[in-house]
Amino acid sequence: MADSSWLSTFIGWFHDPEGLLLAMGPWVLWGTLAIVLIESGVLFPVLPGDSLLFTAGLLHDRLGLHLPTLVILTFVAAFIGAQIGYWLGARYGRRLFSDDARFLKTEHLHKAESYFLNYGGRALVIGRFIPFVRTFIPLAAGIARYPYPKFLAFNSLGSLLWGAGITYLGSVLGGVDFVHDHLSIIILAIVFVSLIPMIVEFILHRSHKDQAEPAVDALDAGTLPQE
Repeated sequence: MADSSWLSTFIGWFHDPEGLLLAMGPWVLWGTLAIVLIESGVLFPVLPGDSLLFTAGLLHDRLGLHLPTLVILTFVAAFIGAQIGYWLGARYGRRLFSDDARFLKTEHLHKAESYFLNYGGRALVIGRFIPFVRTFIPLAAGIARYPYPKFLAFNSLGSLLWGAGITYLGSVLGGVDFVHDHLSIIILAIVFVSLIPMIVEFILHRSHKDQAEPAVDALDAGTLPQE
């Protein structure tokens, strides 16, 4: 029963990031940064990143957060999280993943690797806005030994656009009455939109499975995107 209650609470955070932020109390800044860091590459992808950042920016006054500090530290947390993911990928490789794991499934890594091979360094920017992918893309880059200077550049841009960008967007829209009056609907819309790339990726993966496997084999052989 206790496990079921905890799971219900955890799932509730996804459609009620406001409740999660308020529940953090005086630790709201550090709690938000911890979630951003973990979801950015520290092997635990099931966290409400997009909606949490947007809501934190929108409610920063109510939460007692200094907006410039929140935006800057969110960027830093997203950047460091991906750096850790890159290091883990380079250091441990596929040993972290298994077919029957709860979160670190081999299939998730294969999707990230295929995505990385298709888009090169741009995947570190585009993938930021796709749940699960944003967690595993830095690991895929590390496993592939993607050139570190290029990783730094793309990671910086992705962290800025996703971490700082969504937070700042929330603060800007916080002055719009419609957003305040329909916050729950806005949050659900953000969650839905963030899941669209996953749904499309799943459909494409199912219909082009045979084409994706050679891409993973190319990664194993050391064929790296140099974009």
